[in-house]
Amino acid sequence: MKKFTAALMSILLITLALSTSIVSASDNAQQLQQALSGKHRTPAYAARDSSRNPAETLAFFGVKTDSAVVEIWPGGGGWYTEVLAPYLKKEGTLYSAGYDKNLKIPYYQKNRQKYEEKLAANPAVYSAVKITTFNPMETIEISPANSVDFVLTFRNVHNWRNAGEKAVENAFQTFYKALKPGGVLGLVEHRMPESFADKKKDRSGYIKQSYVIKMAKQAGFVLESESEINANSKDTADHPKGVWTLPPSYRNKDVDRAKYKAIGESDRMTLKFVKPK
Repeated sequence: MKKFTAALMSILLITLALSTSIVSASDNAQQLQQALSGKHRTPAYAARDSSRNPAETLAFFGVKTDSAVVEIWPGGGGWYTEVLAPYLKKEGTLYSAGYDKNLKIPYYQKNRQKYEEKLAANPAVYSAVKITTFNPMETIEISPANSVDFVLTFRNVHNWRNAGEKAVENAFQTFYKALKPGGVLGLVEHRMPESFADKKKDRSGYIKQSYVIKMAKQAGFVLESESEINANSKDTADHPKGVWTLPPSYRNKDVDRAKYKAIGESDRMTLKFVKPK
């Protein structure tokens, strides 16, 4: 009888744990959808959800409402900040590691100011965001060391590659330092075919997936999984003005616009790295 009771208790505990996990996952998905459908979102940004797949991407990385997250280089508009800020506000923490405004680079200064003004204008959504700085050429802390569950970067690695190999090394080392053991680096980037000559990646906005994996592993990360959530088989990654030929940039303006609209946004790798425990 005692053995039967113990076995029954084990089954009940396992059932309860599974039930709690399912409810938690459902609750996270529901709150993420609420953030995505919020009235605070910029209409032009929300229109890109079908191309950028934020719900699927964040679910793949495993970001939950109580996670501590660093978003790298949110830009001036804060596309992902509009999603992450309300999603994490009650239970989690969001660090936004923006451009270094101390650098005498007008683009960085202008967009850092634009971003800060955006957050200040809507405290109901953004008051909990902790603004820090990320400079791949410096060793600035993007959050306290070993403090966050996730570091997320969207379409940034090519910028650091253009600044030189050292910038890429510094970037991944900075992310590694910020993450807790077991923490996740979630990365999305424009993907270049492995068959292309290496020189093609210069200034095109595209970069090889093998290179990104190599640099992450060099910093100590382990590649846990990869996803085709943000893949686009129509994108050849070989355009006159690089990735910016495609929507939403259309750098060629009206030249072959219909052609590039039909291709859609770039083919992107989606990689989940883990800092070993």
